[in-house]
Amino acid sequence: MNFFKKLKEKITQQTDAVTEKFKQGLSKTRDSFTGRVNDLIARYRKVDEEFFEELEEILISADVGVTTVMELIDELKMEVKRRNIQETKEMQAVISEKLVDIYRGSHDELATLNMQPDGLTVILFVGVNGVGKTTTIGKLAYKLKSEGKTVMLAAGDTFRAGAIEQLEVWGERVGVEVIKQSAGSDPAAVMYDAIQAAKARKVNVLLCDTAGRLQNKVNLMKELEKVKRVIEREIPGAPHEVLLVLDATTGQNAMSQAKIFKEATNVTGIVLTKLDGTAKGGIVLAIRNELDIPVKLVGLGEKMDDLQEFDPEQYVYGLFANLVEE
Repeated sequence: MNFFKKLKEKITQQTDAVTEKFKQGLSKTRDSFTGRVNDLIARYRKVDEEFFEELEEILISADVGVTTVMELIDELKMEVKRRNIQETKEMQAVISEKLVDIYRGSHDELATLNMQPDGLTVILFVGVNGVGKTTTIGKLAYKLKSEGKTVMLAAGDTFRAGAIEQLEVWGERVGVEVIKQSAGSDPAAVMYDAIQAAKARKVNVLLCDTAGRLQNKVNLMKELEKVKRVIEREIPGAPHEVLLVLDATTGQNAMSQAKIFKEATNVTGIVLTKLDGTAKGGIVLAIRNELDIPVKLVGLGEKMDDLQEFDPEQYVYGLFANLVEE
């Protein structure tokens, strides 16, 4: 259990509150995924082809994604040969280790947001309606404000009147200003106004909402390109992040959304919401491995401070907490 010892040491260096959030937020996936892995290990004494076939099914059912599962199984087989592993009880640590490796891949960058040390940081949010985009913006505004930053919101989803009102509610709740126009206005014009206001008030971070319709991909692309052009013209190098918000409970549907938005705009990171509401938390790995986009933030509950920066070690700890704490 050397890996679990190392993981526990690494986790204890971080705040207990964050660790507890990951542990609680991933409880559904842990109960389903880890429970089935433990059952598999209890039923098989030797690591053979049948063991791997059942493990493959468990991983696919956790939404790890077929491509990622095949790669993971191949790597596990190689590791079993390399370490001369005979008994299945040794596999728990190897599986955990490989999950961290797959997430990190050749990229060892942290999930931290690209914040500008001086001047205005502009973060653009994209994603379909109903995934928790506006709530994510509100929670991130709260997080940034609690870190001492000044924040402003731009209501760029002018397609849906309710979206503007929803963002205003979050603005009042967090205590930040919302720049808006009437429903049906040009989103790019809202962004222009918001940037001017943010500059004038010397705000640190501007969080920008956008429309979440996918019915016409061409219109979506044109609208996002126009919004980005306006932002870039007013602040060279911006937007500093384009965050795609996905609902973890939709599983593979989230993957198809990610592919469309990746084509439509230069997505720099994923926000995975409602991770606490699914038993299929393996989607985190599928997104990272198959789309090569880092998951930067995860929603682990309903509370205001339940939006957390994603950390692969905390994620694996959340999945295997019962083993780590033994």
